[in-house]
Amino acid sequence: MRMRKKPDLRLHIPSYPHDYVEMPTETRRLILEANRTPNDIKYIDEDEAGPSDVNFTVGSPKDSAEVGSFTSEVKSSTPEVRSPTPEVKFAESYESKNDKDEGKTDNNVTIGSDSPVVYRKLKRASISMPDEITNFERTKKEAKINSRFNAFAHKFKYRSPLWIESDSDLSKSSGNGSGRSFNGSDGSIASSNSDSSGSINNYLDSKIPEHHQSSASGFSDGNGDDGNALSDDDRVKTPLRSPRRKGARRLGRSEFSMDDDDYSPSNSVTSVNSLASLLKEKLQSIPQKMRKKPTDYKLRAFVALMFLAVVFFVSFAYVLYHQQALTKAYFDTVQFNEPKRLIRIYNKDEIEILRASLGVSLEGVKKSYPCLPEHRLGDGSECLQWARALRLYLKSLPHDPGLDNTTCYSVHWKALHSDIAPTDCFDWSDTKVHWYGGGQSLNLTWPVNTGLIDFTPFITGDIQKSQWSNVLTRYFINSKGAALIIDEETPLHVAINNGRKEICLKAKFDDFAFVNRVTEFPELRYNICTSRDMKSLHSSIHSHRRAPLWDGLKPKDMQTLESLISEPVWQIAPRFKHELNAETISKYTEDVINLGFLKQGHVLINEFWQNEIGDFTVDKSRFDTLNITVDKLHRRGFKVTFTVQPFVSTESKNFAETVQKRLLVNERNGDRRIPALTRFKSSPSAGVIDITNNRSVPWILDKLQAVIDEYFIDSFYFDLGTAYDMPHYYQCEKQLINPDQYKTIFTKTFEKSLDIIGVSSAVNLPRPPIFVSLPPFESTWQALRQVIPTMLTYGVNGYPFIMPGAVGGDIYWPGSEQFLPSSKGLMESNAANSTQENGIDLPERELYMRWLQMATFLPVMKFTHLPSKYNDERVLEMAKNLTLLRQKLITPLLLKYKREALEEGLPLVRPLWLVTGGDSALSVRDEFAIGDELVVAPVLRPGETSREVYLPAGLWQDGIDGSLRKGSRWMHDYRVPVDRVAYFIRKPDDMRFK
Repeated sequence: MRMRKKPDLRLHIPSYPHDYVEMPTETRRLILEANRTPNDIKYIDEDEAGPSDVNFTVGSPKDSAEVGSFTSEVKSSTPEVRSPTPEVKFAESYESKNDKDEGKTDNNVTIGSDSPVVYRKLKRASISMPDEITNFERTKKEAKINSRFNAFAHKFKYRSPLWIESDSDLSKSSGNGSGRSFNGSDGSIASSNSDSSGSINNYLDSKIPEHHQSSASGFSDGNGDDGNALSDDDRVKTPLRSPRRKGARRLGRSEFSMDDDDYSPSNSVTSVNSLASLLKEKLQSIPQKMRKKPTDYKLRAFVALMFLAVVFFVSFAYVLYHQQALTKAYFDTVQFNEPKRLIRIYNKDEIEILRASLGVSLEGVKKSYPCLPEHRLGDGSECLQWARALRLYLKSLPHDPGLDNTTCYSVHWKALHSDIAPTDCFDWSDTKVHWYGGGQSLNLTWPVNTGLIDFTPFITGDIQKSQWSNVLTRYFINSKGAALIIDEETPLHVAINNGRKEICLKAKFDDFAFVNRVTEFPELRYNICTSRDMKSLHSSIHSHRRAPLWDGLKPKDMQTLESLISEPVWQIAPRFKHELNAETISKYTEDVINLGFLKQGHVLINEFWQNEIGDFTVDKSRFDTLNITVDKLHRRGFKVTFTVQPFVSTESKNFAETVQKRLLVNERNGDRRIPALTRFKSSPSAGVIDITNNRSVPWILDKLQAVIDEYFIDSFYFDLGTAYDMPHYYQCEKQLINPDQYKTIFTKTFEKSLDIIGVSSAVNLPRPPIFVSLPPFESTWQALRQVIPTMLTYGVNGYPFIMPGAVGGDIYWPGSEQFLPSSKGLMESNAANSTQENGIDLPERELYMRWLQMATFLPVMKFTHLPSKYNDERVLEMAKNLTLLRQKLITPLLLKYKREALEEGLPLVRPLWLVTGGDSALSVRDEFAIGDELVVAPVLRPGETSREVYLPAGLWQDGIDGSLRKGSRWMHDYRVPVDRVAYFIRKPDDMRFK
């Protein structure tokens, strides 16, 4: 389909040559004579006109006779036959005598026979009536001429094909002369003295249909005073065409559309010069105030950009000054901004590994000053002081680069009055690191930066009460290779994610945890250690190469350590004292032997072997034949362990003796003869033996040695409680830094003189073969999910030998706040499970099975409920398979890495980031590894038979189906049946080719 453009109606340009109509020669002559003036412009081809040219000059008739001849010539020039489509034709050159005479003197116009266009020079005078016509009788001639030209224009609808100017230009050129003009407002030719009425164009333009006219046409009806007209030098000649003849309009078509017969490119294409001329004319018609100059916008934009650039560079320079110019570099890799008290530590690759805000408690104090000479320590440390509030010491600690790549820096804050509590916060919002260590709490998990805890004294407690756990170490390590080691004498309070993503350390005295002031005002002291990566840093800090753990161990100690790994611990812990007797112990061990697949191991009897806590003698009313029972256990292959606490109940027969001898902890600021009392487990009121009293140690040793000699007890388990089990206003003979120091002294006092297999709480690593126990856990799925993060945290804290709780959860008894089950645990219990033992509901069957699967891979397996109590063949069969797996695979691995733990301090059960690198391993909290050779991924949620498993880098063999698995990736929807556990064994990388 051929598309056509609408014709450009703004310009009166004829579309076809036949739009020009034939003009009689006499008419042309009369028109030119009527407009002739002495100042007329000579046409460019007048002198060179050939025989075929039609030459005439613009003039006016001399008399009325000429007018008559003009009329007759018009009539004679009318063609007799005319086609519907007129053609452009010129008659033979018409020359009269007068014309020839006038043509000799007037060289302004030349019309060629080959073209209807009359060319004029660019600079020309205005066309006006000659001065001689003013003597005629205007009324008579005007009437005749108007009537004849009106008829003529109506007949031919002629428009002069001239290069002419716009009416505004004509008005300028005509000035205020008194020439004759042709006014086309009423179709007649009239005489006027107006500026623009002398143009014949106005007359002809009035005869053009309105829809063919344009405001841009050269036949404008303007008033002649357009001040914005283009000058003659800038004007471009525009050819004006006569309008097309208006024929009958077709129905359904616009007057602007073109028929197929009328289509021509000239209908829609306009001269470039004419468009340019029109554009210039329109632009000059815009008032000067409304014109917008592009150069002005460019200038303004450039100035605005320059202003913004100046503001940016000034701001950048200001920030750079405060961050760089005010930042001092200490010890090559430490940068400290004094006004903001912001410290940044970098590794050898210039990667930021630690960022901290120091002195957070100094609100509004920014200016620091060098310390006075008397306040300097003289050990090469840098000393700064902020007003009369805080004093800071920074020091680089010496190290041997030949041994390891660890570098440590000492940070020491001194408060200058009691109202200041030095506080440093270590931010991970920008550095994007993970933090591990410290301890566990109810709202803390693995890693610790994902939890939440407010400022809490860093002492052992009950995690169910939003306190810190039973095992703590003043040590935190991040995933970029930086660690914090806090001094033991610091009255430490720790907060994690308390409003911001940061770990905050605060030194503050209080009335219980840090009531004994070692210094006048609080002091915060800690070391920042860095290394090339987290694994090497952890190994360096907990390395025991200079003082290995095996140093000083006896062969008996090594045998005890190996037996705890290879044999189970059978915990006999009834709810009530009367439920424990010699017959109960004998019956329990017989059930163990009847299983037929479990080794005998250690029989752990709780504190109910005494009548009251603190008796330190066997209750003969219930154990009258304990000698026979213990001897039977020894012959069966069991080892007997008694639980001992440093508490003496007020109902104990030894309480009066301890008070009289002043062997108990007394109240602060009270009579030293009056002991401080507390509550511990089933005892509502009890005193605490003052282990700092030199008379207390021999008294306890005598009591315990008497039990060993009489009943041949193999070892003891120390149930030391937590810091909150100490009396609130405690005071020992020797001042303690905090309540946790008591359990450290108690363990170290007896670890060489007594055989100890474990402690319930610790803040320092005990001497092997002592294992550190996990806190008691409820028999719930939620408690099961807490076992692995707690065990991994204790391992990172530097405790390689960990003793978990009983399979299926620990037993609770009345009066013990520490072991009360939570409401969530009760809701998760299986109401349909009515299986009981000694009046106690057994753990849910599926929970027990999943717990047993996980415990198979832990350093120690502890049982309270035997698998046979469920009367389920599936449970019993699974227990047999797991026991066989532990004996053949797990125990040899644990014994192998026991040597590494004694030498380097690395835990037996390790997080995955100690096995391999990568960000994915940093946040895995439900998997663990035994050394570097085995990865365990137990199912920890009810009803699930699949889980997500992450394998470290390397080649691994699936423990369920024996297939080889590629490491360093996640395995989604890994199938784990109820009676199976997911574990993977590392294989050599070249095994896949064998």
